[in-house]
Amino acid sequence: MALFRRKPEPAESFTIEVRGAKTSIAGDWYHLMLRAPWWADLLAISGGFLLVNVLFALAYLRTGGIVGARPDSFADVFFFSVQTMATIGYGSMYPQTTSAHVLTTAEALVGIFVIAVSTGIVFSKFSVIRARVQFATNPVITPMDGVPTLMFRVGNVRASRVIDAKLRVILTRTERTREGVLMYRSYDLKPERDWAPALSRSWTIMHSITRDSPLHGQTPESFAKNEVELTLTLNGLDETSGQPLHASCTYTDGVIRWGARHADMLSERPNGLILDVTKFDELTPTEATESFPYPVVSR
Repeated sequence: MALFRRKPEPAESFTIEVRGAKTSIAGDWYHLMLRAPWWADLLAISGGFLLVNVLFALAYLRTGGIVGARPDSFADVFFFSVQTMATIGYGSMYPQTTSAHVLTTAEALVGIFVIAVSTGIVFSKFSVIRARVQFATNPVITPMDGVPTLMFRVGNVRASRVIDAKLRVILTRTERTREGVLMYRSYDLKPERDWAPALSRSWTIMHSITRDSPLHGQTPESFAKNEVELTLTLNGLDETSGQPLHASCTYTDGVIRWGARHADMLSERPNGLILDVTKFDELTPTEATESFPYPVVSR
C-alpha cells in the first residue's frame, strides 16, 4: 500500500491544443519505450518477437526445404523459426535446401538484433531510477510570524532518502507590456531554504511574501486574473543507488489555498513520535488578521 495518496487532478483544469508540431514515434521509439509502463513494454517486445517469427514462417512455408516439417504446415515452420531465433535447435527439424539455409542465416542475424534491442530496453528500464516524490495537492498562503508566506509540502514515498535535495520555485503569470503585448513571464521565487541534506517523508518549503517578492500585494482575484502558475522542480541523489533523481509539479491558481496551512503530521507519544502520513494533503484553517484578511478559499 502506498504511503501517500495519489494527488487528484485539480477541479479547474484546461488543456493546450498544439497545432503544427511534427511528431514521429518511429524517430523516438526508444524514449517512448522507456516512458511506457512495464506491461506495455513486455507486450511490445513479445508482439515484435512473434511478428518476426510469423514473417519468417511464411517465408519458410513458401520456399520449403525444412526437414522434419510437415508439408504446408504453418505450425511446424513457425516453431522451427522460434527454435532458430532462440538458438534452441532440438534437431528434429533443420534446413536442407540452399534457400532454407539462406533464410536461416538471415533469421539468425535478425535474432541477434531483436535480442540485443530487447535486452537493452529491459536493462535500461531496470537501471533507471524513477523518483517517487509526492507533492501536496494544495500550496497554501498563510501568515508566518506576521509575514504572508507561500508554503509547499514535499515528501519522498520511498523508505530511503533523497540526498542533497535541491528545490526551485518558478512563478509564471500573464503580464501586459508597455506596448500592450500580453505575454507569459517567469520569476524565481526564493525559498527560505532551497536545500535539504536528506529528504525523507516530509519537507515544507516556505517563501516569504515581502516587498521584494514578485507576489507582494497579490490577492486571490489577481492570481486568477493573471493565470498564476507555480512550478516546483526537485533534484537529488537516490540514497540506495547513488543515481540522480528529478521530479516536478505545476500548480495553477485554482488549487492555491489562502488562509490555511498544512496540517501537522507529527505528534508525541510516551516513547517517541508518530508520523501520520495520511495527513500529508490535509489543511488547517488559519484566522484572518488585519494584515492578512483572507479566509480559506475553496474552489
